[in-house]
Amino acid sequence: MLKTSARLLALLSLLQARRDWPGALLAERLDVSPRTVRRDVDRLRELGYPILATKGPDGGYRLDAGTELPPLLFDDEQAVALAVALQIATTSGAGIEEAAARALNTVRQVMPARLRRRIDTFQVTAVERPAPQADSGVLMTLGAAVHAREVLRFDYGSPGVDGDGPPRRVQPHHLVTWGGRWYLVAWDLDRDDWRIFRADRITPRTPSGPRFTPRELPGGDVAAFVTSRFQGSDGSGDWPCRGEVILDLPAAAVSHYIRDGIVEEIGPDRCRLVLGSWSWVGLAATIGRFDAGIEVVGPPELKTAFAHLARRYAAAAAADGGLT
Repeated sequence: MLKTSARLLALLSLLQARRDWPGALLAERLDVSPRTVRRDVDRLRELGYPILATKGPDGGYRLDAGTELPPLLFDDEQAVALAVALQIATTSGAGIEEAAARALNTVRQVMPARLRRRIDTFQVTAVERPAPQADSGVLMTLGAAVHAREVLRFDYGSPGVDGDGPPRRVQPHHLVTWGGRWYLVAWDLDRDDWRIFRADRITPRTPSGPRFTPRELPGGDVAAFVTSRFQGSDGSGDWPCRGEVILDLPAAAVSHYIRDGIVEEIGPDRCRLVLGSWSWVGLAATIGRFDAGIEVVGPPELKTAFAHLARRYAAAAAADGGLT
């Protein structure tokens, strides 16, 4: 039989693993009598763990939520997962970076050396330009409105600047992240259409509105919907403008800078590139950043865009004060 301290930890671990435990099953798992289980439950209650006794034919126990957070018990994999999640949270842009760093330090201090070595080898570094942070309180308010399906009223403007005009009234459906920023996907009641709002520009108003019945998001998938909106497409998930060119560069040199395009090698120093963008001019400008000869395969709109940029660049070069 386990000693009392070890048995208490084993009991706590079992109570955290599932919602309800019959008393007889706990006694069997711990290899003790039901009376010993009752005494151990009382000891855990004295330590601050809110354990409820459940009624019924079997009778049992449940670890409930209390007014204070008692010490928690994690197995090795849970502890590592928590540490990794906290490292990611320090770069989330959700306004909880400092709290996440403090929590990570607390968790790491009580870890065995074997686990500290595992998490110390996993270091997360944000390499993108820091995006404006959304206030954690605002994110909690938005998340609560999404969960409760309540109409949300808020002012909308630039970060730190109050929005102009009347407050927006929306039915919030999803709180998502994209490119380091937080966004609210909602049905705008005044514009009768879906909208995507930057969370760092939202200032919620109280009280919230009535409950609503969720609508069907176009396409049914929030990731595809958000991707399509930022690409300027009609919801198909593809870029509205897609063209094909041949570049006088090796495929390996081009593919290093292409994230969602197709690069095909057609010779030692030539490759085929198929790429998309939100506009034809934008696509031509993206391809033009490669310092190499370009042959446009199609479509005609891409050739027109290159001609338009050529005239614009020629005019800029010829303007007074331009470089010679």
